[in-house]
Amino acid sequence: MGYKVAVVGATGNVGREMMDILSERGFPADEVVALASSRSKGKEVSYGDKTLKCQVLDHYDFSDVDFCLMSAGGALSKEWSPKIAATGCIVIDNSSQWRYDERIPLIVPEVNAHVLDEWVKKKDRINIIANPNCSTAQLLVALKPLHDKATIKRIVVSTYQSVSGGGKAAMDELFHQTRAVFVADPIENNIFTKRIAFNVIPHIDSFMDDGSTKEEWKVVAETKKMLDPKIKVTCTAVRVPVFVSHAEAVNIEFENPLSADEARDILREAPGCLVIDKREDGGYITPVEAAGEDATYISRIREDPTLENGLNIWVVSDNLRKGAALNTVQIAETLVNKGLVKPRSDA
Repeated sequence: MGYKVAVVGATGNVGREMMDILSERGFPADEVVALASSRSKGKEVSYGDKTLKCQVLDHYDFSDVDFCLMSAGGALSKEWSPKIAATGCIVIDNSSQWRYDERIPLIVPEVNAHVLDEWVKKKDRINIIANPNCSTAQLLVALKPLHDKATIKRIVVSTYQSVSGGGKAAMDELFHQTRAVFVADPIENNIFTKRIAFNVIPHIDSFMDDGSTKEEWKVVAETKKMLDPKIKVTCTAVRVPVFVSHAEAVNIEFENPLSADEARDILREAPGCLVIDKREDGGYITPVEAAGEDATYISRIREDPTLENGLNIWVVSDNLRKGAALNTVQIAETLVNKGLVKPRSDA
């Protein structure tokens, strides 16, 4: 018997990606259910070659559902995830609501899948698993194999984040502003604090007391929780006029020596990583090329002569996939492949 999977927020950017990825990767589901708010009742979404009609979350019975993939925002997750989890269904949540709760595992399978082995043994566990922030997920896929080899002391991250991280309305704003520039129409800012077309904005999420933004804080906190609490992390998060895929310039300081050639070889063998690093015109990956792909791409691997053991790398990944939908599905796949969760229909 296969698993029963519910996708909450199935009409959104990430929810639609989840449906596509479940089908593409052949997740062993006998049934997939699309759930959304009452205003989306009956709206059609694609699942492989099938079309599913959205059902209403408020009235749905989760008592026979194995996995609930939640992509409907923090407020809704705060209300519904505990209720769904209490039925015995495992909720894998894509919002920031549960990431920093000590009781909830925060997982990137290539980085810390081993955490799930102990989590499933806990009799008092809460059946919620958190998906990390999109910019952190791709960062740690690239950093984990390097940390295992040479132990990272400090990282300095500058992100170049696409507008899709802000949802469909943010993508629409970039489109409309870009068109307005060419036809000399007035430019309206509704989603972003400043014009995003032909511009970059060093501000994602709300500001904190120390001058950082919440997005920057997430990278710091999640890196420490998933990779190593001793790593020092500083981040500047920037929104750029790109529709899909985030890029990151990462400066890494190690405890032990690690050459660029050694790092390149390690990353070529690392799960989830794809190295495209030729020192010639076009010998690197950009966000446009990463869109629609599952891999985390690493380019521009080079030694930093200002540090004793330093490297610079360029990391690019589709934020809607590895940064959100793909990682969520991979968490469910990990639980299945490790034999940690059996279909409730088998019970």
